[in-house]
Amino acid sequence: MVLETGTGKHSYTVEVADTPQEKARGLMFRRSMPRDHGMIFLHDPPRRATMWMRNTYIALDMIFISEQGTVLRIEANTEPFSTDVIDSGGIAEAVLELNAGEAARIGLKPGDRVVFPGLGQSPAKEAEQSGTW
Repeated sequence: MVLETGTGKHSYTVEVADTPQEKARGLMFRRSMPRDHGMIFLHDPPRRATMWMRNTYIALDMIFISEQGTVLRIEANTEPFSTDVIDSGGIAEAVLELNAGEAARIGLKPGDRVVFPGLGQSPAKEAEQSGTW
């Protein structure tokens, strides 16, 4: 995965949470995560997403990703173990979790591009890329 910001391109190794069980567990119970790693939750179809930090030891930055493959919203420095609901603030195709402070470190902001296979590939975009409208 690559996050394209005003400071350049930043690469991360991400685990994909795509089964209901993986999505429910997320990063719960983990005590650490390498700085250049994260977890992505894909939503098909895209939807308003909600997350929480129950049983999560690691403070995280949650990056909500729009259907266009751009950063919709960032919830920085989430509180470990909190059951407060964190809302995407709009329709999200995915949620990316990185270590807390990582979004600020790379200068990530809403509108920045997220490069990951399948993200931002709405039917209209696919038709545009293939030349068939």
